[in-house]
Amino acid sequence: MWESKGKVAIVGVGFSKLSRNPEGTLGARCLEACTNAVNDAGLKLSDIDGVASFPEAPFRGAGNTDGLDVVTVNFIIQHLDIAPNVQWYSQIEAGMIPSAVIEAVNAVAAGACKYAVVWRAMHQPRGTYGAVTTNRAMGDSQFQLPYGFGSAYQPHAMAYQRYMELYGAKREHMGTLVTSQRAYANQNEKAFFYKTPMNLEDYMNARMISEPLCLFDCDIPVEGAAALVLTTAERARALKNRPAYVAAYGQNTDRRPTLMIYTLVDYMQSGKSIASKIWERSGMGPKDADVALVYDGFAPSVFYWLESAGFCGKGEAYQFVQDGRIRPGGELPVNTHGGALSEGRLHGMGHLAEGVFQVSGRAGPRQIPDCHVAYVTAGSPMLRGSGMLLTSEP
Repeated sequence: MWESKGKVAIVGVGFSKLSRNPEGTLGARCLEACTNAVNDAGLKLSDIDGVASFPEAPFRGAGNTDGLDVVTVNFIIQHLDIAPNVQWYSQIEAGMIPSAVIEAVNAVAAGACKYAVVWRAMHQPRGTYGAVTTNRAMGDSQFQLPYGFGSAYQPHAMAYQRYMELYGAKREHMGTLVTSQRAYANQNEKAFFYKTPMNLEDYMNARMISEPLCLFDCDIPVEGAAALVLTTAERARALKNRPAYVAAYGQNTDRRPTLMIYTLVDYMQSGKSIASKIWERSGMGPKDADVALVYDGFAPSVFYWLESAGFCGKGEAYQFVQDGRIRPGGELPVNTHGGALSEGRLHGMGHLAEGVFQVSGRAGPRQIPDCHVAYVTAGSPMLRGSGMLLTSEP
């Protein structure tokens, strides 16, 4: 059992507008999200003495210009005008955004800071998203990258094809998952697709991106940011919102050297690595979770997360998501905010925020009754993955 279980809580959540056509700079949107999170917690900017982020640029060829393509710790400290107050900061390069939250959890628990803000800002590039636009392979990729196989959706498509062939899954099964998440997004006013419904026919008629992945199996890139505020459980009880307590976390370590692609086996092994840490540290298990908020940069990742966490058996996720099981009132509601597929691509910060909303009873029309435990992960199950377990009680 993790000795700091329930000793740190998330007490504030803030978003900027999520859009495909940026207005203003990414830095301005991130400042908006951070300020909204601090206000949501009932605090003042002068209370913030800790900051952390995972500021990696989200697409190939980004300029990495602070405040435009990325938003670093230094940018927020200077532009929120909190430099005199900051006692602790962290800027990480692995594990995706939950790992930055984990850094803040440990800092708050250790007394390195009292109130920490963590954010993720995502830039929406113009032109072809994430595609390889050159026929030259640089550095180690000239030995590791198969020709014409350089975009993220291609290895995901390969693993998903293998899954379908092994277990008999059909596109219609995935359609249930994707349309269920869209229905949740239609109840989430922050979601990019808030006012855009989708039915199974829409899904089945979508154009292919890399067979068997279609357009709606891929997350929707957005320009925007989200932020969280953390403090100790003791301080949290004096604030206005019901806290979301951190019960456990898990991160992946490096894997054996191989090609740049991930296979279905890699995804499952990586997902199990994270899940086992979360369940062991929390003293809980899959049956204790009331909602699963699992990363869906590509829709098949949801299947891998559900199976690797033990919510269903190996090769059973495509059947598990049928018959209303992941909808309100079902056995395990999944991605109740719409996920990255329908809320917007925030590298898992949207999933974390929804976990906070659900266990604190603040999810509005999509609130799951008696929701006490939220299982949250970011990154497809692989080297970059990490996750947390949030609870309504310490």
